[in-house]
Amino acid sequence: MKKKVLSALLAATMVVGSMGSMAVLASESGDEEVTLNWALWDEKTATYWSAVADAYMAENPNVTIEMTDLGSSDYMTVLATDLSGDGSDFDIVTIKDVPGYATLVSKGVLENLNDRIEADGIDLSVYNGTTEQVTADGNLYELPFRSDFWVLYYNKRIFDEAGVDYPTNDMTMEEYDELARSVTKQGFGNDQIYGAHYHTWRSAVQLFGILDGEHTVLDGNYDFTKPYYEMVINQANDGVCRSYVDTNASQLHYSGAFSEGNTATMNMGSWYITTLISELASGNYDADLVGDWGIVKYPHPEGVEAGTTLGTITALAIPTSSENKDAAWDFIKFACGEEGAKVVASTGTFPAIMNDDVIAEISSLEGFPQDDASKEALRTAQLCLEAPYDTHITEINTVLDTYHKDIMNGDISIDDGIAKMNEEVGKILGE
Repeated sequence: MKKKVLSALLAATMVVGSMGSMAVLASESGDEEVTLNWALWDEKTATYWSAVADAYMAENPNVTIEMTDLGSSDYMTVLATDLSGDGSDFDIVTIKDVPGYATLVSKGVLENLNDRIEADGIDLSVYNGTTEQVTADGNLYELPFRSDFWVLYYNKRIFDEAGVDYPTNDMTMEEYDELARSVTKQGFGNDQIYGAHYHTWRSAVQLFGILDGEHTVLDGNYDFTKPYYEMVINQANDGVCRSYVDTNASQLHYSGAFSEGNTATMNMGSWYITTLISELASGNYDADLVGDWGIVKYPHPEGVEAGTTLGTITALAIPTSSENKDAAWDFIKFACGEEGAKVVASTGTFPAIMNDDVIAEISSLEGFPQDDASKEALRTAQLCLEAPYDTHITEINTVLDTYHKDIMNGDISIDDGIAKMNEEVGKILGE
């Protein structure tokens, strides 16, 4: 049935496409053999790459997808070098992050997808607002393929023992702060219960402030972050969460903090779900301490829709140097579309499209909590990218990271730290 549905969709796409495009596509991926070279990373360990390629090739037996693994650590640097040179033969490239995307756009090495999107009637609304945030001067050069978004993890055992109701899928920041405080228990060693935990990343604290949709890290004025720095630092002072100083000095990974069994809630990305499931299944995590866990939607500022959250995307693009652009686009439509999303979800990975089928696929994974709230938490309303497109995003991130660390370390006051952010980013933006 899946093959019949996909064949029908592809056939419909070709009918509504322009005759010129159909002719070119026929020469690239119709009756003739076509090989597409796909640049990516972690080919052997991330199973979704091959799963999507295999699913596409099963429907298009004349197309061969070859994957080129450029490695993970310096992927975007290597890709930028390859695309800027004369020797690149990539037809599809994976974009790992927005700063790297901005670099490639500025180099002019990515194909503008606007005309293709319009011709094929691609509905960008399925990406929950992310495509608008990576549009460069009105042009879109990538389609979201994978996405991770932030949720609130919680330990049901701690709430049960405290006699406190579980977190819900609609909590304001004030309600979240009150809840974390209500389950906090002062003590020594295993008797200490932290109501919340924040990893050392800036995104875990500062980016509560962008959920209102009115602010981004590109603003140049960061006064809007003050309430969230105050909330977290006050929690640390009151023993509600571990201090940044202690977490950073001990190099405590967020997974270690949650797996200890004394953390009631933790804001973290959806990528931790599969880790949590696998670590419990392997026995690396103590099921008595953390085996009964759940997730809810990210807490939000007053007046913001529940399900609004932070996120990151992995996207696919076509290099201008490709000699198989139409065939590459056909693959990207599949990989970044609903059918590709379901394939990605079947591997336990979060695709960019989170529809009913995908949510059902992920929530059916063995080990995923089966309460209704955890399943509903997978449904997002709006995804605010941690770093939207801007040519200065790398420089801005560096400044914000520096003063975030200074604020959280107590080396500078919240007001003075934010003032420095405003001053330094203002220089970058030319204000």
